[in-house]
Amino acid sequence: MKKTLILFCFIACMQTAYAQKPNVDSILQKVAIEKDEDKKVDLLVSLVTAEINNNPEWAIETGLKLLNHSKKENNNIELSVAYSFLGQGYRLLGNNIKALDYHFKGIAAAEKSRNLSILAFAENQAAHIYRDRQEYDKAISLYLSATAHADKGKNEKIKGWGPLNLGATFLATNNLDSSLMYSQRCYENALRVKNTSNLSFLFTNMGGVHSKLGNAPLAVSYFNMAINQSLGTSNIRYLNLAYTGLADHYHRFKQTDSCVFYAKKAIAVVNNTSFFYLSSKPAQLLTDIYEKTNCDSTLKYAKVYKTAADSLNSSKANQQIQLMTFEEDLRQQEVAAEKIKEEKQRKQNIQYALIALGILTFIILFLALSRRHITNTKLIQFLGVVALLLVFEFLNLLLHPFLERITHHSPVLMLLALVCIAALLIPLHHKLEKWATHKLVEKNKQIRLANAKKTIEELEKSE
Repeated sequence: MKKTLILFCFIACMQTAYAQKPNVDSILQKVAIEKDEDKKVDLLVSLVTAEINNNPEWAIETGLKLLNHSKKENNNIELSVAYSFLGQGYRLLGNNIKALDYHFKGIAAAEKSRNLSILAFAENQAAHIYRDRQEYDKAISLYLSATAHADKGKNEKIKGWGPLNLGATFLATNNLDSSLMYSQRCYENALRVKNTSNLSFLFTNMGGVHSKLGNAPLAVSYFNMAINQSLGTSNIRYLNLAYTGLADHYHRFKQTDSCVFYAKKAIAVVNNTSFFYLSSKPAQLLTDIYEKTNCDSTLKYAKVYKTAADSLNSSKANQQIQLMTFEEDLRQQEVAAEKIKEEKQRKQNIQYALIALGILTFIILFLALSRRHITNTKLIQFLGVVALLLVFEFLNLLLHPFLERITHHSPVLMLLALVCIAALLIPLHHKLEKWATHKLVEKNKQIRLANAKKTIEELEKSE
């Protein structure tokens, strides 16, 4: 663990500032001319920098640019990324209803694109809503799905996002071993792809784990690293989370003065910003501390807590999000059912193709062998009937689903349709049977006669 901490410190020292805002217009121009899908995904993912976690106005503006561009290009990959950006922007503004709507649209577009990395991106972003609302089972389910899809995809950067957020969610549910495991996976990915934009959040998660494990000095070290990672940058959101985590740590270890100090810093850093709803937890800590000692402060921070909590958890918002979640679950069930249907249809098509190939092979072999090797007239007639029956029954098999659709499964109409088909097929069947067997029998007789003459000639010469 000490080695890990040293490595973390090394990275933290190297990272003095977050990356500049990406040039969205320039990247979109490159996306437009890029033909390789994986490289197109890499370009779009390059837009995901610290800004997407800290600047909701920029996230929404970028999402709208992507949305307009995706409609021109008719590209579901861009469309999914656009919706994910818009959802993230509205989430950071505290509008979870609109955010979730965009995230569900992003997942649907990603499914149509069939790109697993983009699907992982969309699922990961949608899961944030449920984690914020402490609906951890739903959040973990989405994060796990995102992680699985990312592992099968080709974009390396996205592979670190699911583990990062699973680390935070398992921390919140006190599954500390799982939190450590996924945080370690995220850290390894950050080293591999040289992505430092989420290190502050990762350090905060690690600090929380070690705090709950009772490793106080190590926990404080991680929290301080998280704070240093965000200080001097515009990322007040991650700074708030680091201050809140440290305040919660000191509250856990009964160090009241330090808890109050960092809880107030957590509130101050997001005061009068769109991230004011993040004041909820530190305000609750202060309310609990002042409850028995300072009535004025208790009322002050209780009001802050209530205001911040109400912005996320109004009754109307809860009902609407539950309804949207239910509708998305139904859509996912329909998608799963459609995949099963497609797989069944694919298997059926393969069977049809194999049957057609088998019939064709049988006919070719029958025609080839009947010219030289099959000399029995009755056998030729029998095999000819079998071949023709196979052909016509196969046609009947292909036409049957079509008849079911146009007759709406009506027994009377189905019977009439089959009678009409039989009325056409039976005379044709007899004519083709007579023609085919007659030709083959005659040909066979000619072969046999020629062989007989040849034999007689050979016998005469031998005499």
